[in-house]
Amino acid sequence: MSAIPYSDDVLDPSVELLQLADVAKQLGIVVTRVHQMLRDGELIAVRRDGVIGVPAAFFTADGEVVRLLSGLLVVMRDGGYSEEEILRWLFTEDETLPGTPVAALHTHLAREVVRRAQAMAF
Repeated sequence: MSAIPYSDDVLDPSVELLQLADVAKQLGIVVTRVHQMLRDGELIAVRRDGVIGVPAAFFTADGEVVRLLSGLLVVMRDGGYSEEEILRWLFTEDETLPGTPVAALHTHLAREVVRRAQAMAF
């Protein structure tokens, strides 16, 4: 079994993180499945103050993973972006959305966020 992947914490300290056990509870799965989701690239975790966590913004109000998140992560990784660069982009304000790309994933602008990520890869 490989280690749990995580990136450097490039997020603003105000960005809420969920510990992996809380992610598992929220999704109704065992924590080892969350580890697998991280290894499979379905989520990104960061290490903050010695604790690995996943941004709470990656989940809907119902506790599910935002629908287009895993596809967006694939597109960005395939475009050559590192985990840290992906996190910075997702959590940086963009007045044309408005808000952050991660916030827009929760709205009707989700496909626009994915389209922009695809365009950035070229």
